[in-house]
Amino acid sequence: MKVTPTSLPEVLKIEPKIFEDGRGFFFESWKQDRYKDYGLSAEFVQDNISHSSKGTLRGLHFQEPNAQGKLVMVLTGRVFDVAVDVRLGSPRFGQWVGVELSDENHCQLWIPEGFAHGFCVLSDSADFFYKCTSLYCPETERAVRYDDPAIGVDWPDMSPNLSQKDMAAPLLADVAVLPAFEG
Repeated sequence: MKVTPTSLPEVLKIEPKIFEDGRGFFFESWKQDRYKDYGLSAEFVQDNISHSSKGTLRGLHFQEPNAQGKLVMVLTGRVFDVAVDVRLGSPRFGQWVGVELSDENHCQLWIPEGFAHGFCVLSDSADFFYKCTSLYCPETERAVRYDDPAIGVDWPDMSPNLSQKDMAAPLLADVAVLPAFEG
């Protein structure tokens, strides 16, 4: 397994060791002891899977309070996955990182608590898997507008298919409740 900090050092790109032969492949998508050796000692309480068609953009979402850390990966298809530091007082506040995740590269992305998360689907469809450190809590779910110019995410060139909730999301500067940086 190879673990690489991104330009936001708390956000980790994880490349599991793939065992492949003529029948297909196998890899461990989570093994607590091994991930802990790399500094990821999260305790997961909920798993989610979403299925989305090409051009779907989900995000940028986070919870506060009841923040969620997320270990994410693509089961089928290909997405551009994004994490944004939304922790008030962070030296990287408003900065983002994007990574392509696919069923071919098998990469995972660790998005810690205090980061907004989103992705857009690049393939005809995609099945996206999340391991979460807190239960989903609709009362504390927050969103940041995907095209906030102050953040400047360089999304792939497309006309995104958005939910009503994501279309109505505020700019980061207008989000009423943000997590605090504790660094």
